[in-house]
Amino acid sequence: MTSLHKLIVVTILLCCLYFAFLTSPGVAQGQPPQQDQAIPASALTTKSVQAVGYEVGTGSTKVDLKATELVPTASGEARVEIKSKAGRTNVEVSVKNLTPPSTLGTEFLTYVVWVVTPEGRTGNTGELLLNKNGDSKLSATTPAQTFSLIVTAEPYFAVRVPSEMVVLQSQARKDTKGKIFPVSEYKLMKRAQYQKMGNPLALTPDPNIPIEIYEARNAVEVAKSHGADKYAPEVFSKAEASLQVTENSLASKADKNTVIANARQTAQFAEDARALSVQRQEEERILHEREAAAAKAKAEAEAKAAEEAALAKQKADAEAAEAKRKADAEIAAQEAARKQAEEQRMAAEREKQQLRARLLEQFNRVLPTTDTDRGLVVNMGDVLFDTGKSDLRSEAQLALAKLSGIVLNYPSLRLAIEGYTDSTGTAEFNQTLSENRANAVRDFLVTQGVDASTLSAHGFGMNNPVADNSTAQGRQKNRRVEIVVSGEVIGTRIGAAN
Repeated sequence: MTSLHKLIVVTILLCCLYFAFLTSPGVAQGQPPQQDQAIPASALTTKSVQAVGYEVGTGSTKVDLKATELVPTASGEARVEIKSKAGRTNVEVSVKNLTPPSTLGTEFLTYVVWVVTPEGRTGNTGELLLNKNGDSKLSATTPAQTFSLIVTAEPYFAVRVPSEMVVLQSQARKDTKGKIFPVSEYKLMKRAQYQKMGNPLALTPDPNIPIEIYEARNAVEVAKSHGADKYAPEVFSKAEASLQVTENSLASKADKNTVIANARQTAQFAEDARALSVQRQEEERILHEREAAAAKAKAEAEAKAAEEAALAKQKADAEAAEAKRKADAEIAAQEAARKQAEEQRMAAEREKQQLRARLLEQFNRVLPTTDTDRGLVVNMGDVLFDTGKSDLRSEAQLALAKLSGIVLNYPSLRLAIEGYTDSTGTAEFNQTLSENRANAVRDFLVTQGVDASTLSAHGFGMNNPVADNSTAQGRQKNRRVEIVVSGEVIGTRIGAAN
C-alpha cells in the first residue's frame, strides 16, 4: 500500500470516529461547543455588557459592533431576526478593518463571534475568516432571544469559553427594535491560559499554508498544556493522531479542502480533550477538599471528645469523694444521689448544646446557618442554581461536599431538605421547581455517602416566604433551599428553656 493510500485510509477512519462522536447522545450536531463549566476560577476573568431582547414578529433589526481599544480601527454591525415558525434567531454579522489576530499575540490565529445571555452564559456561534482588507461576514443561528454579541481573538475556532481579548461588542442603535437588559458579568478565559513560557507557541504563519493548520497545532498544544495527555488521554490521543494525518495531508500536497477539513477536525478533538481534562481536574480538586473537610471535622470531634472525657472523669472523682463523705447519713446520701442525677442530666444537656454549637460553627464555614427551634437551618441561596433550573452549580456541589464531610461524623443526625421559590410564575411551576431543587440536593448528598434513610426532601413552592416578594432583593431571599439538621444528639435550640 502506498503512502497516499495509507493517508486516505487513516483519514477515513478518523472521520468515522468524529462522526460517531458527533452523533453520540448528549452532542448536538451542527451546534457550537457548549460552555465549559469546570474551568477553575483562577483561569477566568469577568466583563459586563448590555443585551437586547428581540421580539418575535417585528422583522429584522440591526445593532452596531463597536471596537475596543485592542483594535480601534475595526467596526461592524449585526442584523438580527427571530423566525417565529423556526423558533430560532438568525444573526448576520459583518465586520470591517479587523487586523490579523496574530497582531494581538502570536497565540491568536482567528476571531470568533459569541452570543452572551443575561445570565452570563456564552455560546460560540462561529468563526470570522478575514479577507486581505480585514473584512468578514458570518451567518449563524442561536436559540437565544435576548443576548449581546462579542468578537474575540482566539487560538482556534473550537474554543468553549471566550478569551479576554474582546475586539468588538454589540451596542444598540436608536432604532434597534428590542428591550435593553444588563449582563452584570460573564466569564472570559485569561490570556495566560493560551500562552507558554517565553514566546507563545512560537508560531509565525506561512501565508502559503492554510491558517487552519496553525489553529490545529495551537489547539493540540493548548490541550497538552492543560494536562489533557494525563487527564483525558483517550480523547487527546485522537487529537494527536488527527494532527499527524493533517500534517501528512499537508506534506503530500493533498486537496486544500481535505487539508482544511482534517485541521478543523483536529482542533475539535483537541478542544474536547482540553475541556474533559479541565473537568476531571476540577472533580479531583473537589474530592480532595471534601476529604480534607471530613478529616478536619473528625479530628476536631475526637479532640473535643477527649477533653470532655477528661473533664467528666474529674467530675466523677469529685462526686465519688463527696458521696463517701456523706455516707454516714441516709438523708445526706439520698440528697447527694439526687444532686448527682441532676448534674448528670444537665451535663448531658450541655454536651448536646456544645455539639450543637460546634456544628453551627462548622456549617457556617460552608454555608449560612442559623439555630432555630426546628434545628440548625443551612441556607442554600438561589445563586447556587441556574435561573429557573434545578441543576447544582459547581460551587454548590463543592459546598454540599464539605457539608457531607461534617455530617458523616454524626450518623444519628436527620436532614430535612426544603425547597422554596418566590412568587414569580405559576404555582404549579414553582412547586415543581422547588421539589426538583430539594431532590437535587438530596441526591447529591447521597452520592457523597450520606445515608438516604436520614434524608427527606420536600418542595413548598412559593409558600413560607422570608421576605417581601414585591422587591428583587426579597424575591432572591425567597428563592432558596434550606437543609434542616436535627436529631436527639444535638438536643434543643441553644439558649432555649429545657
